[in-house]
Amino acid sequence: MVPWSFERRAPRPKDVAVKILFSGVCHSDIHSMNEWGQEFPLVPGHEIVGEVTEIGAAVERFKVGDKVMIGTIVDSCRHCEQCQANKEIYCREFPTTTFDGIDRVDGTRTRGGYSDQYVADEHFVYHLPEGLDPAAAAPLLCAGVTTYSPLRHWNVGPGKTVGIVGIGGLGHLAVKFARAMGAHVVAFTTSPKKAELALKLGAHEVVLSTDSAQMAAQALRFDFILDTVSKRYPMDPFLSALKVDATLCSLGIPDQFDFSPMLLAIGRRSIASSGSGGTADTHEMLAFCAEHKIVADVEVIAMSEINEAFARLEKGDVHYRFVVDMARGI
Repeated sequence: MVPWSFERRAPRPKDVAVKILFSGVCHSDIHSMNEWGQEFPLVPGHEIVGEVTEIGAAVERFKVGDKVMIGTIVDSCRHCEQCQANKEIYCREFPTTTFDGIDRVDGTRTRGGYSDQYVADEHFVYHLPEGLDPAAAAPLLCAGVTTYSPLRHWNVGPGKTVGIVGIGGLGHLAVKFARAMGAHVVAFTTSPKKAELALKLGAHEVVLSTDSAQMAAQALRFDFILDTVSKRYPMDPFLSALKVDATLCSLGIPDQFDFSPMLLAIGRRSIASSGSGGTADTHEMLAFCAEHKIVADVEVIAMSEINEAFARLEKGDVHYRFVVDMARGI
């Protein structure tokens, strides 16, 4: 990545102009600079915390000076069934992504949060909950809602045993959420070094997934498993760990799954996935975070360190999320 100058569009009547203070670094930013990218130059970043500098004439929810957040999408069709239910991430016409998407009004390419400013419709802008550290809160707008949404959808709570596979940018927040929801939380990791860290995050137990004996002991135990791993791996031990009618939700979405279909049939089990979340889930998640004081564990960097951060992120060398402090410059 190199510095590049461009102009933001002028605010429309329902728009909020934001000075960006912090921008989280998501693994999808790396994907977008490689196999996912649609058009270059590309400006990544969809975990934004900033301060309102200007509002459109019809804006109702914000005023200049408010601390706000912007996540993975900034528009949708607004009229399909999912949009009407504030589940805009599942918009039938596909939502407008915060970066590398196409603006629904003027047809220009959206540019993300690795920048000085952002302009977005107030419907997709959120108040920063009072009392949450703004840098540590930034990843809530992607990693946070992406894990919160499926945990809520599959009714995670008291009396449920929940597995979290992978203790990284997504997984560490999933552990915090599931624990705060009242579930019995079991963290699965391939790294013995992460066992103590997972317990500190809130896991009740840690299972080393490379230990066949430990994995065999999990059979028919789990009501729900949230899988954050993005690489292909043998899934049979995790499917065997599900109870009858239970679900494994894959958020990492690897290119291919490696499992025995019979394991689904013999337990009426399911493999599913989930999008990041619409405005309803995001508002609910932020209120939950404010109540339970949940934020990401972050390492704050300057934009001048972004290429090094990408290299470290690809190696898994971050606990657990990088966040760019835009005030520290390039």
